[in-house]
Amino acid sequence: MARLYQTRLYTGESLAAAIAVTLPKAQAHYLRSVLRLSPGDKVALFNGRDGEWLAEISDLGKAAAVLTPLSQLRPQTPEPDLWLVFAPLKHARIDYLAEKATELGVSALCPVFTQRTIVSRVNEERLLANAIEAAEQSERLSVPIVQPARKLEAMLANWPAGRRLLVCDETGGGRPVADALADNVVSGNAVLIGPEGGFTETELDGLRKLPFVTAISLGPRVLRADTAALAALTCFQAVAGDWQQGRPDFRG
Repeated sequence: MARLYQTRLYTGESLAAAIAVTLPKAQAHYLRSVLRLSPGDKVALFNGRDGEWLAEISDLGKAAAVLTPLSQLRPQTPEPDLWLVFAPLKHARIDYLAEKATELGVSALCPVFTQRTIVSRVNEERLLANAIEAAEQSERLSVPIVQPARKLEAMLANWPAGRRLLVCDETGGGRPVADALADNVVSGNAVLIGPEGGFTETELDGLRKLPFVTAISLGPRVLRADTAALAALTCFQAVAGDWQQGRPDFRG
């Protein structure tokens, strides 16, 4: 079928039929100067709450754009409640990780500082921008939450009840990942990836003692941190996540 729209955009505004939505300057510039769209052209909008909507550009100026939702293309549907907890990486690699983790369906990006983490600051706005762009391009209906960066100990001390933490153990002491995921009995999960230098023995000992932690192995080879994160997320989605569903045909 012919595509009803040329692009998808995320907005924080509520979406409902005939209720105008105003997009800020940056998105107006993207529509006008990058995509060369004009009033009357159609785009898709989503906000993580109201599904995806076909919208028509009503006004396109330099400071803002006004769009009118016409009809809902897809209703909002549940997604796996899967966090990625990770030691921050440098520049392009953390951008890549945020992008690919979003494509793989994570619900939250949670940077944590471990004892061997080299990076001392996290640009959370940049992380969110990468996540939004990846959500737009991958046609998912939500954008991951970006949690404030904090020390690993602080996150573990306030760990939510009922959420399992899958710790990628590079020492080989964890269960094979497929076996660990086959008996998934909780609705909320998280994957923890350490820094390039790995967790310290003290960190690993402390993690293994926590009742909500399951140590997992990602095979015989040593993986870089970003590779390990994507491998673990892929395994989760294939065994216990939404890869068991087919891709719906929602184009009209």
